[in-house]
Amino acid sequence: MQKTLRNCLILICASLLLLTFSNGCKTRKLSADQVLLDSTVVFSPGGEYASMRIPALVATKKGTLLAFCEGRIGTASDWADMDLLMRRSTDGGRTWENNVVIAARKSGQPTSNPTPIVDRDGTIHLLYQRDYANAYYTRSTDDGKTWSPAVDITYAFEAFKPEYNWKVLAPGPGHSIQLKNGRLLVPVWLSDPAKTTPRRSHAPSCIATIYSDDLGKTWKRGAIIAGNSPEFKNPSETMAIELNDGRVMVNIRNTSDEHRRGVSYSNDGISGWTKPVFDEELYEPICMATIIRLQDKQKSGMLFINPDTKDAPKPPRKNLTARVSYDEGQTWTVKKIINAGSSGYSDVAVTADGTIYCLYETNTSNDFNYSMVLKRFNSKWLTTPDGK
Repeated sequence: MQKTLRNCLILICASLLLLTFSNGCKTRKLSADQVLLDSTVVFSPGGEYASMRIPALVATKKGTLLAFCEGRIGTASDWADMDLLMRRSTDGGRTWENNVVIAARKSGQPTSNPTPIVDRDGTIHLLYQRDYANAYYTRSTDDGKTWSPAVDITYAFEAFKPEYNWKVLAPGPGHSIQLKNGRLLVPVWLSDPAKTTPRRSHAPSCIATIYSDDLGKTWKRGAIIAGNSPEFKNPSETMAIELNDGRVMVNIRNTSDEHRRGVSYSNDGISGWTKPVFDEELYEPICMATIIRLQDKQKSGMLFINPDTKDAPKPPRKNLTARVSYDEGQTWTVKKIINAGSSGYSDVAVTADGTIYCLYETNTSNDFNYSMVLKRFNSKWLTTPDGK
């Protein structure tokens, strides 16, 4: 009798402990007036990977996060041998599945510039380049679990050669977009280095877009947006966003003395681009940046993120800063520091509930042996002044 009673008490206590633990582990849904801010390391150098560079991030239609990067082998150089890596998270970035090699290394041929697009039908499209000479396309129809064999789409870039005899090609990097009409649109940059410079030099350069109107089956070139000139030097890594009126705006990295981001507009994303102008509010530290539409039912906004070091004598890559515009990029009225320390390339994704995820490069020394950190936050944190 006593043994039976003791066993019953043990069972009851164990059940209570399990219930308490389970309730404690449930994710609490924050109200709109509660601040959300946390972070986790997604990619770290180690073993054969000397540096984890060039982030790309998307949220799928199911809310799964797909994070991409280059695992650079033995050295942090842009010309290292590399594996193109991906990790999945199905719980809002709290935990991550193991690394998956999307495109394996080839000796002497850098594999880089992950450029994913989330299709409205749930397909994830992915472009990347190898050896700065060939571009490839693959897709996933199962939320990033598996990927189709890569297809060479260099033919879309070859179509530029009668106008611009490039020696170097690259898509993105970072997420690209699908327009409201279904078009897949990818900013690209090209370089035609002088014979006296290394064959894969990234300058002088020009920018353009390639696109697909058949859901990735075939790709075509768009018009060249801008080339190297005294007024606008070496445009390269570019991000695109569709405006509420249907136009496409591109935000352009460049090496101009003004140290400001370039901006150009097109009615369809492939032709009739306006002459690039500098956005005086967006500092250019000569680094990749990212831009995305916010998911806010109250008002439409866009989010821009890059290292903002305009007060430094030289533009180091740190002080990763978010800015918000509520007038389609005409002004940027919200400013918030995401990471005050070392911060390089970044990409951003937004889920249907409005949660914002920023994947960025960071390190603790002056070398390029970067890790990748995911910062998760919401609009309440973004619009709350620092120190409050």
